[in-house]
Amino acid sequence: MPEAPSTLAEPAQGLGPALAAAGALARSEIAAAIGAPEEAVGAAMLYATEGGKGLRAFLVVESAGLFGIAPARAARPAAAIECIHAYSLVHDDLPCMDDDDLRRGQPTVHRRWDEATAVLAGDALQALAFGLLARSDCPPQAVVALTLSLAEAAGLPGMVGGQALDIAAETAAAPLSLAQVEALQARKTGALLTWSAAAGARMAGADPAPLLAYGAALGRAFQIADDLLDVEGDAAEVGKAVGKDAAAGKATFVSLLGVAGARIRAAELVETACDALSCYGDRAEALRAAARFTIARRT
Repeated sequence: MPEAPSTLAEPAQGLGPALAAAGALARSEIAAAIGAPEEAVGAAMLYATEGGKGLRAFLVVESAGLFGIAPARAARPAAAIECIHAYSLVHDDLPCMDDDDLRRGQPTVHRRWDEATAVLAGDALQALAFGLLARSDCPPQAVVALTLSLAEAAGLPGMVGGQALDIAAETAAAPLSLAQVEALQARKTGALLTWSAAAGARMAGADPAPLLAYGAALGRAFQIADDLLDVEGDAAEVGKAVGKDAAAGKATFVSLLGVAGARIRAAELVETACDALSCYGDRAEALRAAARFTIARRT
């Protein structure tokens, strides 16, 4: 069994520039699609996609690279998942959801503008995501596979359904069990990360099973790291409020496993994610680094 790291360590060396490059590639596609906005909604869309780690775009670009697909060809699917992620954060920050004032170190969209603008910007980002996928540089059957799988990952079977379970848990008579938390987070957080990891295989018409297994383990490790940051992180460094889960009495990986137990479980999941990539050999080293990054990050 892996030992629990004493702290959340620094990110894997060398991954930062690759994450930044993938994020910039995605934002360039998004900016080109939106153009020079004349309305507040367009400006809010661009604002919502600024900052961030670029992890989902990175996973798309790197998984595509396993199959000889150049970053330029993966740019639109990478932009699409960043649009979906940004829309989910904009809506998640609203007063009717998590009611947050800070995101990525900046005022949330509804604080920078207003609630109506935030709702509409999120709606438009979701629509833009599917427009970008429709114009992806890959065969028609691959476009269909990408589109259908993203609709599932972002919708009721995935992120939206997980968010609904999370909201319901806040007023439940009893805290969720570990199995229930894992099932919830596999949908709320894991589904979009898993889609990102498998996007390259779907673009190439290849078997996505190894990358789906990788993405599922990575997604769970990512959420455990988020739970640890909520307990141990600094709001100024994390870029958003911390300590909210404990204040709300929510069941999390940390509340159920303890800090040390959560770190051990996260390390186990990183090992599982890396093992799932064995069929790709050294070509998947960047994806292994990304798995390690999920539990090493400070934001």
